[in-house]
Amino acid sequence: MQMITMSRRTVVGVSLAMLLVLPLYAGGLPSHGDVQKALRDVVKEKNGGFGLNMWATVVDRDGVVQSVSFSGQERGDQWPGSRVISAQKANTANAFSLPGLSLSTANLFSAVQPGGSLFGLQHSNPVSTRVAYGGSSKKIGTAKDPMVGKKIGGVNVFGGGLALYTEDGSLVGAIGVSGDSSCADHNIVWKLRHALKLDHIPGGVSTTKDDNIVNDITEGTSAGGWGHPVCSPEAAAIAKALPQTHPVRAQAK
Repeated sequence: MQMITMSRRTVVGVSLAMLLVLPLYAGGLPSHGDVQKALRDVVKEKNGGFGLNMWATVVDRDGVVQSVSFSGQERGDQWPGSRVISAQKANTANAFSLPGLSLSTANLFSAVQPGGSLFGLQHSNPVSTRVAYGGSSKKIGTAKDPMVGKKIGGVNVFGGGLALYTEDGSLVGAIGVSGDSSCADHNIVWKLRHALKLDHIPGGVSTTKDDNIVNDITEGTSAGGWGHPVCSPEAAAIAKALPQTHPVRAQAK
């Protein structure tokens, strides 16, 4: 009997140990409710835009939509067209980030311009209009949004999309937001990812070696090739301070 009791204790101990190393969310990704709550908190802050309500979409590593949320009380409280744009941004950040390199949608702006190293990228991977506009409008933005469980596709090359990395460095998907200026969108999604604790990124192309927006465009040319236009001095100042106010987290070794 003593051996049986010890075995049970061992099993319980192993089970607890396993729970401690599991991701914060099932599958490494947050639920609809987790995203919506965090989004509503972030949009209350100063983000350098118009202070509008926002959409947020999460995709997994295969590009399958996992959740679509909005910060307002009703689906019409934020730009209706931004729902699909948020999904495009999530798809883009996921599609063009890797376990060893995180690229934000903001990082792609200059590279896709004529003469840029990724010119034409924005025309690849088109949005699935069937997924984007199918289903019941009454379910839009709820846990049963018609896009959930489907691949949306699309490429968007301005601020608002970031890849998601768990503490162990796993790239589990991406999140995209839309509904304000593109620069405010970037600031909001950065804060949102931070709130969800999925910013254990490996590195990026910004001057701070992360996937922050790069405001280095002068006379139409990005000094580093990854630049994004400045929308307002306030938005640029908030973005510049993000590595200090909302620093990315280190990966577990």
